[in-house]
Amino acid sequence: MLQEESDLSLIIAQIVQKLKGSNLYAQLERQAWASLQRPEIKLESLKEDIKEFFKISGWEKKLQNAVYSELSVFPLPSHPAAPPEHLKEPLVYMRKAQGSWEKRILKSLNSMCTELSIPLARKRPVGEQKELLNKWNEMGTDEPDLSLFRPVYAPKDFLEVLINLRNPNYENGDSLSFRTHLGLIQVPLKVKDIPELKEFFVELGLTTGQLGIDDSTQVPPELFENEHVRIGQKVLAEQDSAAAQQYVRQGSPTALRAELWALILNISSQPEDILYYEQLKTNVIQHDLLVDSLIYKDVKLTASNDDYYFVFEDYLYQVLLCFSRDTSVLGHFAYSSASPPKSYIRGKLGLEEYAVFYPPNGVIPFHGFSMYVAPLCFLYHEPSKLYQIFREMYVRFFFRLHSISSHPSGIVSLCLLFETLLQTYLPQLFYHLREIGAQPLRISFKWMVRAFSGYLATDQLLLLWDRILGYNTLEILAGKILAAAVFAFRAVNLMEVTSLAAAEAVLADLSTLKVMPLLQIFLFATVT
Repeated sequence: MLQEESDLSLIIAQIVQKLKGSNLYAQLERQAWASLQRPEIKLESLKEDIKEFFKISGWEKKLQNAVYSELSVFPLPSHPAAPPEHLKEPLVYMRKAQGSWEKRILKSLNSMCTELSIPLARKRPVGEQKELLNKWNEMGTDEPDLSLFRPVYAPKDFLEVLINLRNPNYENGDSLSFRTHLGLIQVPLKVKDIPELKEFFVELGLTTGQLGIDDSTQVPPELFENEHVRIGQKVLAEQDSAAAQQYVRQGSPTALRAELWALILNISSQPEDILYYEQLKTNVIQHDLLVDSLIYKDVKLTASNDDYYFVFEDYLYQVLLCFSRDTSVLGHFAYSSASPPKSYIRGKLGLEEYAVFYPPNGVIPFHGFSMYVAPLCFLYHEPSKLYQIFREMYVRFFFRLHSISSHPSGIVSLCLLFETLLQTYLPQLFYHLREIGAQPLRISFKWMVRAFSGYLATDQLLLLWDRILGYNTLEILAGKILAAAVFAFRAVNLMEVTSLAAAEAVLADLSTLKVMPLLQIFLFATVT
C-alpha cells in the first residue's frame, strides 16, 4: 500500500514538473492572477475560490485533459532504484539490439552521404529559398532527380533483425513451452491470449453496437447510429479527453472523427501552435537536409502511387519536412528504447561538445514512413493542425512500430502475439504455410509496420485507428489480432497454396475487407 502511494506521488510530481514548462501552466497562472480582481474571490478562502473559478470557467477541464494526455504516454511502472536506461527499455539484450540497429541505419545514411558527395545539411542560397517558398503549396509538381537515393531501410530489413533477436539467458535453456513456438520470433515475452484479449477489448463484443457493423445500410439508423452520434456530440460539448477516448472504442462517426481525435490527443490549435509550425516551415526554407531527399523519394514511391492518397502529395511533403526539423519530438526518446542519432560538426568528429542530433527530430525516415501521415489528410485540411495531430500520433504510437523493445505495444510483442494467435487457433494453416516456406509473419509484417495504412480501404483504416486511440494500444492492429483475423478469413484459399509467392497473391489485396466484422469474429466467435 505504501509502495503504491509512493509510486503515485512520484508520478504526480513528474507530471507537475512536465506541465510547469507548458504553455497551459502560463495560461493558468495568468488566469489565477486575473481572478483575484473578481468580487467572489475572498482572501480567507482563496484556494477554494480559485479552484471554483477554474471549474466554472473551463480551465479545470483543460488541466484534466493535459494530465490525461501525459498519463497516456507515461512509462510502465518500474523499480524506483532502476537506472534511467531501464525506463527506456528494461531488457539489456533488447537495448543492445536496438543500439546495433541504430548504428546500422546511421552507417547506411553516412555511406549514402559519402557516395553521393552530399552534406548531411546545408544552408540554401537566397534564390533557392525564394523558389521553395513560392512553390510550398505545390511541391508535388517538382520532379527532382532522386534516382541515386535509396531508402535507408525497408520493413523487410527490419524483420530480419527481429528474426535474429535472441535472449542470451535462453540460449542453452530447455524451456519446452517456448521451444514449441515455431514462428520466426524467438524471444520469450508475455503476450495476451484470446480470453485476455476478450477481457481487454470487451467493448468490441458481439452484444455492443459498433460503427463499422451497425451503421451499414441494412441496419436502421435508429437502432444504434443516431443515438451514437448524439452521444458523440455531447462528448464534444463536454470537451473531456477521457470520455472521448472511451467513446471511440465503438467507432467514431465520420462527421465527428476529426474533432474527437484532436480532443483525445489534446490538440487545440492555439495561435502559438500555428506560429511554431510557421517557424518549422522557415527552417525548411532556410536549410536543406539529406533526409529531405529521403522524404521526397518515399512519398514518390508510396503515397504518390496510392489510389487513395496521391492527391495529398503536397500535404505530405509539408508535414514530413517540418517534422524532420521539430526538436520537440526528441522528448519521446525518454520512453522509447531508441536514441536519437548524433552527427558532428565538420572536422570535430568524436568531440561531444560539437555533437548535434541528426535529423533534428532524431527520426530517420524509412520506406513507407509517409503512410503514417497520409490517412490523416482525409480528416485535417489545415496544415498546422494536420501536423500537430500526426506528431502526437507518432510520439504516442507509431514510433513503437520501428524500434526494438519489450513493450506490449512494441513491434516485437506484436509479432509474437500474431504468431502465437495463429499457431494456437489456426494450427493447421500455420504449419502448412511454415512447411511451404511461407511463414505468415513474412507476409503480414509490412501491414503492421505501416499500421495497415495503404493496405485497407481508408474508411476501414480510420475505423481501426479509432480503436487504437480508444484503447491507447497498437495491439488491436498490429497486435496482429486483425492480421490473424485476415489469415483466418482467407484460410481456405491459403491451405491450397504451395509457395510464398502464391500465399502473398492470396493476401495481396485487403482493400475489400471489413475490419470490425473480422475482429469480432476472430475475438468473440473463436472457441477457446
